[in-house]
Amino acid sequence: MINEKYEKLTSILQDMNQVVVAFSGGVDSTFLLKVAVDTLGKANVLAVTADSETYPTSELLEAKELAELIGANHQVVETSELAIPGYTENDKNRCYFCKNSLFDHLIPIMSEKGFRNVIYGVIADDLSEYRPGMKAAKEQGVRGPLQEANLFKEEIRQLSKERGLPTWDKPSFACLSSRIAYGETITQAKLTKVDKSEAYLKSLGIRQVRVRTHEEIARIEVEPKDMTIVLTNHGTISEKLQEFGYKYITMDLIGYKSGSMNKILSS
Repeated sequence: MINEKYEKLTSILQDMNQVVVAFSGGVDSTFLLKVAVDTLGKANVLAVTADSETYPTSELLEAKELAELIGANHQVVETSELAIPGYTENDKNRCYFCKNSLFDHLIPIMSEKGFRNVIYGVIADDLSEYRPGMKAAKEQGVRGPLQEANLFKEEIRQLSKERGLPTWDKPSFACLSSRIAYGETITQAKLTKVDKSEAYLKSLGIRQVRVRTHEEIARIEVEPKDMTIVLTNHGTISEKLQEFGYKYITMDLIGYKSGSMNKILSS
């Protein structure tokens, strides 16, 4: 089954002929870029990474290294989510505004290259989650070959491992704005304290972490196996996160869950 899905993916890409790939350096977009280059050839693929306030410097550096490893042409464009009308208000459509702006940057690059398609790393799992960015993609004619081939995250990880991609077991990542509770204004200061807090927690050996922000409260999400690390280091973690700007430090006993901020949307 998984091999049939891979063959479908390559067939979809072959029909596209030339593509601009929205490339973040995450598990999905890295795999998509790899398959696109292998299927269409380097000259027919351009990876484009948007560097913005919500994208950590460490992720940008890794994206550059991954593009070089794959042998892909790579371009970095400067963007600003905080300048997008409607974005900082942080309502449930925040990701729509973000993706819409991203595609606004990528489509002119596609036209300049003489290409016909912009693609991004949406996957089959996203059909069962709240993903307003998919609406922006549909409106702008941006396609998601991984989703069209019905590939799920675990299948993408398996295929990535088989092809020697170092991202096969990379923790899931989402933009820093996803850490801030809906309705709470997004600011550069808040994004910075989230970034610093998560970087510090990762320095303790925690791979998958979110520091969800509820005004002055930091709600730390880690996988259950890593809760002991948080508890053992609770004193220094509290001091550090207070230093970064939080007043109250908590740990979510449910543990890490992708899209946990979306719970409020169905309540």
